[in-house]
Amino acid sequence: MEIAWLEDFLAVSGSGSFSRAAEERHITQPALSRRIRALEEWVGTPLFFRTTHKVELTPAGDSFRQSAEDVLRRLAVGRSIAREQASGSIEQLQFAATNALALTFFPGWLRTVEHRLPFVANIHLVANHMVACERLMLQGQAQFLLAHHHPAADTLLTPRQFLSHPVGVDVLIPVSAPTEAGDGPSFPLPGTEEHALPYLSYRPESGMGRIIAAVHEAAPEKAFLRPCFESHVAKLLVTMAVEGRGFAFLPKSLIGEELAQGTLVRAGDTTWDITIEIQLFRPRTRLSSTAEAFWTAVAGGGTADRR
Repeated sequence: MEIAWLEDFLAVSGSGSFSRAAEERHITQPALSRRIRALEEWVGTPLFFRTTHKVELTPAGDSFRQSAEDVLRRLAVGRSIAREQASGSIEQLQFAATNALALTFFPGWLRTVEHRLPFVANIHLVANHMVACERLMLQGQAQFLLAHHHPAADTLLTPRQFLSHPVGVDVLIPVSAPTEAGDGPSFPLPGTEEHALPYLSYRPESGMGRIIAAVHEAAPEKAFLRPCFESHVAKLLVTMAVEGRGFAFLPKSLIGEELAQGTLVRAGDTTWDITIEIQLFRPRTRLSSTAEAFWTAVAGGGTADRR
């Protein structure tokens, strides 16, 4: 069995597609299929249901996925610790962060943590949508993830495998461009069945999209929305909202300037707001001494898990 087979397996299970996984892994689809078949022969059972439209894990595949993630994560941690011990120097800290937090929150937050560190941190940061960041964590390619979190929304980073610690608070606010007269929002909530609001929405792989969907499913008041644009990049939704293309739920941390200038205004009162925590995630397994020291500086020596 080869390590690459596990990485191939997780790429297919994460994307639900052999073609997308092959593109992600930079190999041809026939080569990927051969490697998956070799892994299934090694395991001794099919890991995927293969249909014309969809690729899904079998029950055995779903069970094996957790083992594959754990193996890759432990190997990555072991390599990091070995390198740190061999070099006798500070190992690089590997972060994943969702796009909006990488842009607005991460730099200032890191500066406050660094004041409590006994070393100068060497940081590597990858910014992407939530699903991609979760995958980096599950495969051990990042030690920490900075992401928005809400208890109503599911995450692949289960408490059995990961710890989390709250490091900040944000609010998703419903906003739109003002009317030409400047007397209110162009697209006020909740809209009506006859005149649904043009909705600038997040793609399913977005963490904030996941949170909004979960909260609104349980909300007592219904909004009448007509999706007109979709992206996992919150900053792009800000631009589209300013252009008057529709209404959106946007993080307060990202739109302070637009609200102050009046290029964006509230599309609903505070009852529509969604308060969300900013959390730092890490694996439960031991990390390098550098990463453990960073976690201690953030969590104060505790192992908080607020989920």
